[in-house]
Amino acid sequence: MSDRTLNIPVWKQPDGKPVSCLEKIKVLNQNLDEIRQLCADAFEDAVLMGCDPDQIRAVFRELVDSIEVPYPDDK
Repeated sequence: MSDRTLNIPVWKQPDGKPVSCLEKIKVLNQNLDEIRQLCADAFEDAVLMGCDPDQIRAVFRELVDSIEVPYPDDK
């Protein structure tokens, strides 16, 4: 399996301004790397067990789409 490089996003606040704190950006990028590796491992396992790669991707997308913001919007 090829190791695709994920583009690191410019992290933005709800108002569209970029996140400027370097420590926050570092944590966000580390989290993204961990998620990428976990998804790659789960994807590989599923493919090795005979699952349809397109279905796996769809399930991953559905999972991400189902995540709700855990904090109320105070604005």
